Amino acid sequence: QVQLVESGGGLVQAGGSLRLSCAASGNIVSIYVIGWYRQAPGKQRELVAHITSGGSTNYADSVKGRFTISRDNAKNTVYLKMNSLNPEDTAVYFCHAEGSSNPYRRADFNSWGQGTQVTVSS
Repeated sequence: QVQLVESGGGLVQAGGSLRLSCAASGNIVSIYVIGWYRQAPGKQRELVAHITSGGSTNYADSVKGRFTISRDNAKNTVYLKMNSLNPEDTAVYFCHAEGSSNPYRRADFNSWGQGTQVTVSS
């Protein structure tokens, strides 16, 4: 019932910037946490950053100081501003959200986006 639609991926040279967007839609009462994971070829999926409904953020050590996560609750949208990109950031980036879809009973959702490719060239 909850769908995540991502945009903003693409090709960029080392040192450049990109901004990813993820819009959530469907039967949403509240989003507990929403954020981004990434998976490079031959590697496990890892958390990049997430943000809670209260605005608390968490970042992977590898992206601290370079990436910034933000949200627009009115639009149910989360953003990831990525600066100073390097080839190690090349991966498929996935949006992920956890929350509630029913105001009368516990009915949590756990949804993933389709993924968007980020490629950083040297």
